[in-house]
Amino acid sequence: MTSRTAAGGKLRLMADPDLSPPLHWSGRHRSEHGSPLLRFSDQLAAAAADLLCLAVPVDCVCCGAEDRALCITCDRLIRRLTVAPFRAESGAPALMDVEGRVLLPAVAAGVYREELAQALLSFKRHGQHQLKRSLGRALAGAVRAAAEDFDGMCIVPVPTSTKAYLNRGFSPVHLLLAGARRHLPGLAVEDVLAKAGGSALQLPGGQKGLGRGARRQRVRGSMRVHRRSQGKVAGRRCIIVDDVLTTGATLAEAARVLDRAGAQVEGAVVLAATRPPDAKA
Repeated sequence: MTSRTAAGGKLRLMADPDLSPPLHWSGRHRSEHGSPLLRFSDQLAAAAADLLCLAVPVDCVCCGAEDRALCITCDRLIRRLTVAPFRAESGAPALMDVEGRVLLPAVAAGVYREELAQALLSFKRHGQHQLKRSLGRALAGAVRAAAEDFDGMCIVPVPTSTKAYLNRGFSPVHLLLAGARRHLPGLAVEDVLAKAGGSALQLPGGQKGLGRGARRQRVRGSMRVHRRSQGKVAGRRCIIVDDVLTTGATLAEAARVLDRAGAQVEGAVVLAATRPPDAKA
């Protein structure tokens, strides 16, 4: 089945895995690549990682197994959790109108739970950059599911606030995209969004625990398109990318400012979709 977006494109309609769990999936080989040369490259990288672990011991962020930031078993479980990207806007109030019509279609690689949630938390909070390969692969799968073709299309990442960037030292979304781009050859990334100075985001506290109306009010006016970069997206098809989807307020605001800049926003992609808090109109 297909569902037409506001921009006139199409996105495949996929079932929510909580309502219809995917069938057991197993890979044909031990690598994500079909090419023997690329598989050999992966094996060399894995061998190098094993040697590094001898000097700098690490534990799996999900199960605590020694020697790898993400053990083979947990990496396989993340693949299973993200093997069937699905349409997630119905769980994000800001992406639907009061009559249930889709304002912005969104595709999630998986549900924010179990190994996927633990890996993403470790990636964002503790700087486990080694996880970008596995998580980036999952994000790339969601991008491929969201677009039937990449002709003339670009990806626009949601910006990280200055405070969050200074605390972490990196932007999670941009780092995830760096891991995903090896699986998306030829697809351009246009980093044209920025946080707007003097916005509501200057208020103390974060968005966690806020309802639909409070989140929407908080992010209103929080982003802008770089003035010198408007020509990069004007008239172009684009997909917005973020790491986690809750109420969808951030994605809706990003779509609003991109639309004002002349972009043809066809949808959004996230690594994981949560179940939003109780919405308050």
